[in-house]
Amino acid sequence: MALPMDRAAAFQLLRQHTETESLIKHAISVEAAMRHFAELYGEDVEYWGMVGLLHDLDYEKYPEEHCQHTPVYLREAGFDEGFIHAVLSHGYGLCTDVEPEKPMEKVIYTVDELTGFITACALMRPSKSLLDLEVSSVKKKFKDKKFAAKVDRDLIRGGAERMGMDLDEVMRHCIAALQTINTELGFLELAE
Repeated sequence: MALPMDRAAAFQLLRQHTETESLIKHAISVEAAMRHFAELYGEDVEYWGMVGLLHDLDYEKYPEEHCQHTPVYLREAGFDEGFIHAVLSHGYGLCTDVEPEKPMEKVIYTVDELTGFITACALMRPSKSLLDLEVSSVKKKFKDKKFAAKVDRDLIRGGAERMGMDLDEVMRHCIAALQTINTELGFLELAE
């Protein structure tokens, strides 16, 4: 699974199609989660990470046609059909009919929504940091339907089932992944 570009070039491609800082941070969050799970599964960390980084390439310009323009952008950049399939699988049932079948696809399908939910949880903490965020806090907010109401909790639960992993475990791994980019996401470091 060769990539047609390095991470720096992929980030430039993302910037070419995405200007909104919150969408850039979301892409970086999903990238971190994908890299974490790739390492956990013994898979290609760079490949999985790039799938996460570029998964929402057309979202800012075409929110109503999300995932319809991304394959064109990715083909033009030299990405293969397997990469494109993995990217499209994150929108299964929402904006694509590309079902997540491979482990990488199941992960991106699950962590796309979950990373956003976890960062929302961190923003509500007195510390304004991911570094002291625990699964119990995320689970408590997850049960509160009014908190981050647009997040599809059933999708996240179903994604964890697809992964064959307990939801708590998926949350724990996502938190750990996001903690590695705490500062890059604009969260505070904890006082010593």
